[in-house]
Amino acid sequence: MNTDKRPSQLFRNMSAKIASIPMVLTALGIFVGCTVWTVTYSFTSSKLLPKIKWVGMKQYDRLFDSNRWNISIENIFIYGICSLILSLVIGFVLAAMLDRKIRFENTFRTIFLYPFALSFIVTGLAWQWILNPEFGIQHVVREAGYLTFTFAPLQSNEYVIFGVLIAGVWQGTGLIMALMLAGLRGIDEDIWKATRIDGIPLWKTYIVVIIPMMRPVFVTALVLIASGIVRVYDLVVAQTNGGPGIASEVPAKYVYDYMFQNQNLGQGFAASTVMLLTVLIILIPWAYLEFGGRNQRG
Repeated sequence: MNTDKRPSQLFRNMSAKIASIPMVLTALGIFVGCTVWTVTYSFTSSKLLPKIKWVGMKQYDRLFDSNRWNISIENIFIYGICSLILSLVIGFVLAAMLDRKIRFENTFRTIFLYPFALSFIVTGLAWQWILNPEFGIQHVVREAGYLTFTFAPLQSNEYVIFGVLIAGVWQGTGLIMALMLAGLRGIDEDIWKATRIDGIPLWKTYIVVIIPMMRPVFVTALVLIASGIVRVYDLVVAQTNGGPGIASEVPAKYVYDYMFQNQNLGQGFAASTVMLLTVLIILIPWAYLEFGGRNQRG
């Protein structure tokens, strides 16, 4: 019976599908064309301008021999894991608190969501001042009498990426909170009543009942956070410009610097290709499990 329904579903809303063909073809052409062009020229010795002079895997060998690139990969890994966990946990906790219908809910929701309205440049500059030891948090605490207090992550090679992380989580958590709150408000009130009647503790209700029901919301939040992690650039530039030294370098900044400042397109294209492959390695298995498995079960 499923095979009989497929042709009718295929021809449903044909006018809308036909109207979307130019947009789909344009998007695919630009994406696929630019991707193929980038990958192709990553095997060349292109400098200021692209040129077909094949050098094989030399750009990739140079890339992974670069201490700057290896540091950027380590930084994006630390930033990504911490940002993913903290954004989801803090966003959900804030949403759960607001969902208890507390007083001044609208005010708190606006306060939590406001940072997301700021650009990464503004956020980076603001947190650069806040974390500055001369007039930021460290200065305020020492003025209060705690003269030995030290908190200057942006001046530390070891902890600078966590200073960037603080700014990133501060800006992005509000959006995750809004998504989670919308998901919680979509839970049927009868479910809450049933868990209260059964005597299930509130924390266990969230873990066992509510969170599994909010799986699509968590998937959406995960995609948004991951996309922000991969393209983190302006936040780093505004806060540290990759410093101290190269301690806070990230892959997107590496690509930009080599393509536009160092005028080495081949190296920038190689780094871009590695970033793309990393995203595909994560995205393809997830898409298969999310959609392929569902179709097989259907």
